[in-house]
Amino acid sequence: MSFPLLSREHLGLLLGLIGVIIFGGTLPATRIGVSAIDPFALTALRTAIAGLCALALLVILRRPLPPRRLWPQLALVMCCIAVVFPFLMAVALKTVGASHGSVVLGILPLATACVAVVITHERPKPLFWIASLAGAAIVIAFALRQGGGALSAGDWLLFGAVAASAIGYGFSGRLTAKMPGWEVISWVLVMALPISLPAAAWTLPADLTAIPLKPWLALLYVAVFSQWIGFFAWNAGMAMGGIARVSQVQLLQPFVTFGFAAMFNDEAITWQIVLFAAAVVAIVAISSRTRARRLPVAPV
Repeated sequence: MSFPLLSREHLGLLLGLIGVIIFGGTLPATRIGVSAIDPFALTALRTAIAGLCALALLVILRRPLPPRRLWPQLALVMCCIAVVFPFLMAVALKTVGASHGSVVLGILPLATACVAVVITHERPKPLFWIASLAGAAIVIAFALRQGGGALSAGDWLLFGAVAASAIGYGFSGRLTAKMPGWEVISWVLVMALPISLPAAAWTLPADLTAIPLKPWLALLYVAVFSQWIGFFAWNAGMAMGGIARVSQVQLLQPFVTFGFAAMFNDEAITWQIVLFAAAVVAIVAISSRTRARRLPVAPV
């Protein structure tokens, strides 16, 4: 019995789904990692490991350096998604659960869309801005409800992570018009090596044997998959299946994170969390249909 080959569009959707599943494990893995590794060390090691892998691949494939005119944008993306975002997220997950973080970060595609609107000078419909404000209000209401009427330090850190990542992915999306998406993230990580390698050496735990295996595996996951390989599948999926269609697959990401958080972090996923996540997903879906031109949304 023979099976028809997947069409280019369906293969793009499949690759997009693989990317979403990979990114969906980022928060649970980070939560495990910071249970035994300092957030600063986790961030430095994560970026350094991913950077060395990226450098090896670029050397093997003999890829030329990006044009110098793109270096400032690559540096901005590097600061945002290779340094600030993972660090703020790691510190935040010392005090909040992965499922909580997934709801707050669920607004990230919408925040990235707002950045894209600014840097590309789009003129979206008024409904886009209404949806943006509504999405922010839902996330803030969720954080206040979870925090007993006040925003926790973890929430503020997650909001900062959203802002940093939105800026990084907005400019990263623009760079993909100049070079393949896998090269963008690879050069960003290589550019971070002069920072990440010394930081990793300085923050490396003194007694490596005191750290259990599970946090080490979590570190490898966020370094190799979340920080690097996940972008291969995601960017390739959008190129093959179309940005507008494949980007909608990311609406499943909070629920993928819920599954991983319940499985690996033993977190209780309440109906309140699921309902707030569903509301955020609905708002993001509405906003994505009201823009004049769609750009890639941001994975975590």
